[in-house]
Amino acid sequence: MMWEALIEQALEVRKRAYAPYSNYQVGAALRGASGAVYTGCNVENASYGLTQCAERAAITAAVAAGEREFAALALATAGGGMPCGACRQVIAEFCRSLPIMIVDADDPACRVVTDIEALLPGRFSLDP
Repeated sequence: MMWEALIEQALEVRKRAYAPYSNYQVGAALRGASGAVYTGCNVENASYGLTQCAERAAITAAVAAGEREFAALALATAGGGMPCGACRQVIAEFCRSLPIMIVDADDPACRVVTDIEALLPGRFSLDP
């Protein structure tokens, strides 16, 4: 798997995050099964509940482009923070198993490899 290219893109898109309230910038790079890469950054809103997370922004971009199967996700956060619960559920909607690389944007050599099954065991699903 080519993590380095995904990590680079996640770190780069993180710089464009709109986070005036939390000052917590997040960047995501999602590789589709086709090999195409979709990026997203968090976009905050004064009413907080309308904030768009980077992971969901990348998935939304991929779905809008017609892609619904994914191979890998790189996430760049300060301190190596993990995806929120809502993002975990959205990822699980599309992937029963997805490798995820969490990169500490402050120290990109600090990385954690996990997957959606580990992050969201017992996910909600309408499938039996």
